Amino acid sequence: MKNLLQKKSWPPYLVGAGIGVLSWFAFLTADHPLGITTAFEHTAALLDKSVAPAFAERNSYFDQESPKIGWEWMLVVGVFVGSFISSKISGDRNAPAVPPLWEQRFGTSETKRYIAAFIGGMLMLFGARIAQGCTSGHGISGTLQLAASSWLFTAIFFSTSIGTAFLLFGREGRKNV
Repeated sequence: MKNLLQKKSWPPYLVGAGIGVLSWFAFLTADHPLGITTAFEHTAALLDKSVAPAFAERNSYFDQESPKIGWEWMLVVGVFVGSFISSKISGDRNAPAVPPLWEQRFGTSETKRYIAAFIGGMLMLFGARIAQGCTSGHGISGTLQLAASSWLFTAIFFSTSIGTAFLLFGREGRKNV
């Protein structure tokens, strides 16, 4: 049997338990729920402060928030570093730049694929800021706290994701790959 770290995917119950323990750790040590989009908000505010200090001085955001590179940013870094380490240990880094399903629907252009991924990521970030939380903030921390708004957010983001996948790739897309 393979070492758990060398597997390309883990059992969902184990992953769920691990995320639960991570959430407990976040509440215990930082007295704050998990969330990633705040790091991007703070980064934009810090850039604003360094590029246009006069504008930042008049911006009411800075009255309420003290943007910093804190533990949320370390969580963002940890996601990238952890993903990289996991892909190296498991040997699961052979995904093509243009997956077959994308190629079938939109062609072989890597540039088009990367632009679409970037735009999709920006839309997700924008939506998360409007919702005042992301999939980790609402979907994990909020639902763990039984917050009704987080359960609603989670239902909406799953429904929207499924609908978007059908819109982009069609109902029969997977059968043809």
